[in-house]
Amino acid sequence: MATLPVYRWRLAPDGLATRRQLRALGLRPGGQDVAAQVERPRRRRGPLVAYLYRVDRARPVRPMTPGRAAALAAAMRARRTCPNCRIEVGYCIPRSLGMCVPCHDTPTPVPASFR
Repeated sequence: MATLPVYRWRLAPDGLATRRQLRALGLRPGGQDVAAQVERPRRRRGPLVAYLYRVDRARPVRPMTPGRAAALAAAMRARRTCPNCRIEVGYCIPRSLGMCVPCHDTPTPVPASFR
């Protein structure tokens, strides 16, 4: 088993790119194996690692189809719809709250049977 070449931060050779760099070029790894890795040192923890892929073997990004666009729109609509009041708010509902901010901040009345 061969080991990956490791480069220091900002010293990777031309022809290698991270996933984000490939996406900015309109490319994707396309099933190829990781070619190398870049390590960015940190003071108190282990280094940050980013995997590098060969640009010449990368493939173009798949185009957005109408079905994928509809599925993405439905998923984002579900993230913006409050499960409590069923209103679509203009932001993604925080998972920590589980409902929109007005519903979370409004106290619910305690039924008389629980008093």
